Amino acid sequence: MTNDNETSGSVKQQLAKLFEESLRVTVPEELDVHPLIAPARPKFGGDYQCNNANGLWSKVKGKGTQFESPDEIAKAIKENLPASRIIDECKVKKDGFVSVVLSRQWIAESIQNMLVDGIEIWAPKLPVKRAVVDFSSPNIAKEMHVGHLRSTIIGDTLSRMLEYSNVEVLRRNHVGDWGTQFGMLIEYLFEKFPNGEVNDQAIGDLEAFYKASKLRFDSDPSFKEKAQRAVVSWRGELEKYRNAWAKICEISRSGYEKLYQRLGVHLEEKGESFYNPYIPGVLEILSKHGLIKESEGARVIFIEGKKVPLIVVKRDGGYNYASTDLAALWYRLNEEKAEWIIYLTDVGQREHFEMFFAAAKRAGWLPAEHNKYPRVSHVGFGLVLGEDGKRFRTRSTETVKLVDLLDEAKSKCKAALIERGKDKEWTQEELDKTAEAVGYGAVKYADLKNNRTTNYTFSFDQMLNDKGNTAVYLLYAHARICSIIKKSGKDIEELKKPGTLELAHPDERTLGLHLLQFPEVVEESCTNLLPNLLCEYLYNLSEDFTRFYTNCQVVGSAEESSRLLLCEATAVVMRKCFHLLGITPVYKI
Repeated sequence: MTNDNETSGSVKQQLAKLFEESLRVTVPEELDVHPLIAPARPKFGGDYQCNNANGLWSKVKGKGTQFESPDEIAKAIKENLPASRIIDECKVKKDGFVSVVLSRQWIAESIQNMLVDGIEIWAPKLPVKRAVVDFSSPNIAKEMHVGHLRSTIIGDTLSRMLEYSNVEVLRRNHVGDWGTQFGMLIEYLFEKFPNGEVNDQAIGDLEAFYKASKLRFDSDPSFKEKAQRAVVSWRGELEKYRNAWAKICEISRSGYEKLYQRLGVHLEEKGESFYNPYIPGVLEILSKHGLIKESEGARVIFIEGKKVPLIVVKRDGGYNYASTDLAALWYRLNEEKAEWIIYLTDVGQREHFEMFFAAAKRAGWLPAEHNKYPRVSHVGFGLVLGEDGKRFRTRSTETVKLVDLLDEAKSKCKAALIERGKDKEWTQEELDKTAEAVGYGAVKYADLKNNRTTNYTFSFDQMLNDKGNTAVYLLYAHARICSIIKKSGKDIEELKKPGTLELAHPDERTLGLHLLQFPEVVEESCTNLLPNLLCEYLYNLSEDFTRFYTNCQVVGSAEESSRLLLCEATAVVMRKCFHLLGITPVYKI
């Protein structure tokens, strides 16, 4: 009898449902066993494999079981599988692995359904409905530099993948807008603009303004005293000081927004100042739980296994990152009802997050088990290095401004397109838009393709190469597929209707299977918070398509209609990958 319960979810999820039924029959007494499904290892053959037999053998041997080896358990798992259109063949391999070959017809039908109903039907199913992603988070009055690139790009991609998976994502920009440095900035603002009439043109370079005020603060004791009094006046909500602070924030925000628009990144700002009113109440809650202790004049939370406690109120009575972060977490759990809160910072802040999360668990805000909800995750990332292996800086040892980096990426791409004569074929607008899509895409992909926990070397020469694992190569590969379809003169929408997709050639089947694995790759990338897995999938998809196109004639062949649909399916999945990575596709080269 055919099982129709496998009509949704990734291939892994659908196979897991089938093997779960088999496991319930094979070992009914082992209620906590879950199917272990993975893509097949090359040496075992097949498409997927079930890896439960060895683990089950270690559980049941010596308990009067009917089984005498892992292989016998594997055979029983295979025999107890319900009939399904998904599976063409099952075999028991050496060491107790059950190998699965998927039905060629089912793969073709699944791709056909995606083409007709849209790629949204392939969205993964995650066990969470609402998440907060806290990313980018620049400091007010400082320009965004290359150090903000990773947080912004990785955070945007994780948000996009979760949103595709039907999770409501609250994209939060936790800007630094509530520090003692604002006294210095406000007082310097009053000196430069005593009449209070100030705008971004008057201030000019906000970073230079910050440095000039810092110089005065460090070198002029009377200015320093005024700045310290200004902090009290500002926090005391005196209107003149509040207005000055708001103006500085507004000018900074304007600069950030321009960069976010260029990167195609959407964020909602809820900075440190937003959570400040919640801090006293949150600290009171923690005190009532007995977590906060007095230590050397400060108020702290002791964390098991850590030599230094988590300071939540400084000796002078002021708040700090920990007090703000605890207030923000309380708000996100209780007011925003988030089930998963994801923080993106460099790996250097790992210990802070470990301690802050441990404090929240002690307070009972979070479950002790890591895999239970609500949960928190710190997504740490490495440094951006120059080609000298040191932190990426300008020749004058300044940090590289993000705006300059994006300008250069676009400029280099435009120059490469002009060198290929595209300025004579395209309009100026087409040239600019393509240079932006490829240039910004190259910068993003060069970051995202690396495991985020490692440092990576920033190199325009490498990222703008049109060969190898680069955005340039992948964008051009997509454009070539679009060109193949266009040259055929066929209407793809009309071809979708009869359902003519076949996967007779081995390279057609390989490409089809790879397409079908897209949902589980997105799911794995979300679950492990690793965008590089999606990049790896996209590059391998492009390689599989090249092999298919080399060995299977498309236009003018007897299989033209089917192979054009396979081309279209590849283009659709590539475009979705680009969207999730925040990259704009190009359609001609």
